Amino acid sequence: MCGRYVATTPPEVLADYFAVAEVRAQTDGPSWNVAPTDTVPAVVVREARRLLGTFRWGLVPSWSKDASGAARLINARAETVTSKPAFRKAFTRRRCLLPADGFFEWERRSDGTKQPWYIHRADHAPLAMAGLWEVWRKESTDDLLRTCAVITTKANDLMAPIHDRMPVLIEPADWTVWLDADFDDAAQLQQMLAPSDPRLLEAYAVGTRVNSVRNNAPDLVDPWKTREPDSVDPG
Repeated sequence: MCGRYVATTPPEVLADYFAVAEVRAQTDGPSWNVAPTDTVPAVVVREARRLLGTFRWGLVPSWSKDASGAARLINARAETVTSKPAFRKAFTRRRCLLPADGFFEWERRSDGTKQPWYIHRADHAPLAMAGLWEVWRKESTDDLLRTCAVITTKANDLMAPIHDRMPVLIEPADWTVWLDADFDDAAQLQQMLAPSDPRLLEAYAVGTRVNSVRNNAPDLVDPWKTREPDSVDPG
């Protein structure tokens, strides 16, 4: 799964990198510990224009009676994204890119503890995680909630020793097709959901302060040096 990631690149830099026509993102600033239900930037296409908008992480399908289940739908599995009711419609018409500096994953150790790792592009460019988005309207009101989920796939050779899942990463050559709501070649879209080339990424262990969502600072991505006795298990 993907349960935490880093998003510190300024919107204007993301706008240039993803060639967006308009920036509508209104996040709470840089985050070194993005957690479920946090507000995150996402690249979408609306009316043939590429936009950088703001979404809440944790998908709420348009047909949901309430938004309480969002924290459980932060990830969509590539293997079932076309069949699971919560994601099926969004995969067809509402695909997005979720920019990230990198993401965290936890390795389960032989002593039962979990060691966090930070994974990022080797060239330090932003990751473009494959995502889905939805708009949910609260009953009898005009309040709209825009939400998103990260699509995950099986681990590549770099990630496999750490965890069996990883985010789907969309390469620049595929951005236009991925974001095109009118593109409906399911076979080609499915091909994009494969594990990324491990040579594109780097991974290193970090300290366990990242386990708590209350911690949010640049040192969360510092390489791990010594075992921390007051570690918090992320669950």
